[in-house]
Amino acid sequence: MDTSNEKILILDFGSQYTQLIARRIRECHIYSIIIPFSTPIEEIEKENPKGIILSGGPSSVYEDGAPHCDERIFDLGIPILGICYGLQLTVKHLNGNVEKSEEREYGHAVLNVKNDCPLFSDIKGELNVWMSHGDKVHALPDGFEVIGQTENCEYAAIQNTEMNIYGLQFHPEVAHTEQGLEILKNFCINICSCSGDWTMESFIESTIADIRQTVGTDTVILGLSGGVDSSVSAALLQKAIGDQLVCIFVNNGLLRMGEAESVLKLYGDNFKMNLVYVDATDQFLDKLANVTDPETKRKIIGHEFVNVFDEESSKIDDAKFLAQGTTYPDVIESVPISGNPSALIKSHHNVGGLPEDMKLKLVEPLAQLFKDEVREVGAKLGLPKEVVWRQPFPGPGLGVRIIGDVTREKIHTLQLADRIVIEEMKAADYYYKVWQAFAVFLPVQSVGVMGDQRTYENAVALRVVTSQDGMTADWAKLPYDLLGRISNRIINEVRGINRVCYDISSKPPGTIEWE
Repeated sequence: MDTSNEKILILDFGSQYTQLIARRIRECHIYSIIIPFSTPIEEIEKENPKGIILSGGPSSVYEDGAPHCDERIFDLGIPILGICYGLQLTVKHLNGNVEKSEEREYGHAVLNVKNDCPLFSDIKGELNVWMSHGDKVHALPDGFEVIGQTENCEYAAIQNTEMNIYGLQFHPEVAHTEQGLEILKNFCINICSCSGDWTMESFIESTIADIRQTVGTDTVILGLSGGVDSSVSAALLQKAIGDQLVCIFVNNGLLRMGEAESVLKLYGDNFKMNLVYVDATDQFLDKLANVTDPETKRKIIGHEFVNVFDEESSKIDDAKFLAQGTTYPDVIESVPISGNPSALIKSHHNVGGLPEDMKLKLVEPLAQLFKDEVREVGAKLGLPKEVVWRQPFPGPGLGVRIIGDVTREKIHTLQLADRIVIEEMKAADYYYKVWQAFAVFLPVQSVGVMGDQRTYENAVALRVVTSQDGMTADWAKLPYDLLGRISNRIINEVRGINRVCYDISSKPPGTIEWE
């Protein structure tokens, strides 16, 4: 879905920061999308970008098998900014020289900049920047000049104003780089001539028009879960096509405690949406019996959702479309990183596992938005705070928060623990301060003592993270007394649990969900 006439294309070479580049560009009110480095030149031209950014990456440009883009992009006349590996690739393609550095740079560095260049317009002479490279440029291509240096990097920033090509050895997209956002904004506004008028209001307007053109007079089926993504999708679709929208709420047996009742009350009674309720608990749990592989579980749940929608849609006249609350992180994480099929992080039921013979066409109005942008759209559409700021909940539900096989007993146990986590987080005024807070059921039994009796029971892990958009995350430094209350309540109130652990890993290297 093209949501803007102005866009910046980001060619992904595998950097852990690529998603941050897209986020920073959007913070400048300029639409940006990430595409594989191997995207054919013809497809790039069709996108008609105002500018192209070459991301960083873990490879060395002079090694066999290193990722390379079509070098014809340098002849398109479109402004280009290479970052880290992207800088080195630019230099190599244009007949400069890149070699292994004797002194690698990782972490903070001081950049001395020249102010008489469009990339550093209105930026002070010295900046603290973030470096992460083991190779360096040893000779510039013809026509290039230095516009920034560090103590160990002579060519930390370069430009060729005639070709409109620029390069940075450091990472302007990370928070550790001073005025990094201003540098990216200078590239987009001063060099690419973007107007910076991409807003959520403009997104809503263009998306509604897009939906109407795509759907026509047909009926759209939406899988409503009560989460942020499906709720905002429902609000957008209802605004676009009104009663042509029919929401189907499927109870897959993997929901939080009381979830089904609250969704029916909010959307059916309060919002007056066309809402069909299907209790398919037995269908899902029968298919999941004895399944332990996370990807298999996700695909089974995805397939069953589609089967339910197919069955229900056959009862609805003119049902031609299936709407999903797929977001941009779903899309990015569910495709091979930088064109490498082995680098798949995980599949999402929203974007993977759909059968080829599915009867409904897909409509995904949020597929180009990060989560914070989805929330902003929801607020502008008038959804209540408790919906807009509800924490993300995975499409496969508790099925991917139960490690190993899924049983009714484990679901009930985890529902009780999950309810305690949410209650205590809200009571301590921490629920809306973190990205996600939940419990994970672990198939690990350990010895404990309750009263005078020895126990041999299961453990749960608490996962509480802070994040801006779900692409990166850090574990939340919760007060010990809050963690203590959560742990004590779970152990005392949830039968079968005698141990509570706290997950203190970040993303990357871990993911937010355990499966």
